[in-house]
Amino acid sequence: MKLPDECNNIQEIRTEIDYLDRELIKTIGTRFAYVKAATKFKTDETSVKAPERFKAMLEQRRVWAVEEGLNPEIIEQLYRDLVNYFIDEELKDWQRDR
Repeated sequence: MKLPDECNNIQEIRTEIDYLDRELIKTIGTRFAYVKAATKFKTDETSVKAPERFKAMLEQRRVWAVEEGLNPEIIEQLYRDLVNYFIDEELKDWQRDR
């Protein structure tokens, strides 16, 4: 993998971006596997939704975004959408298994 300033043309940049996007998607898939595994430890719908954890998680992602020079509003929205999807899927699994 090349660093951004090591790329010699737009194609190399696009190749590196595609590689990173693929890695991000694989990581999201791994994260989702952990979410699904957590279902067995949840005792009710409130514990599946875990509103306090959700809020704290979003706050931490905002901090990390600022540390990386990213817009915390955008990162929060990205995680809000992603985790809401995961919660919906986890809730379906939890309800099915009960």
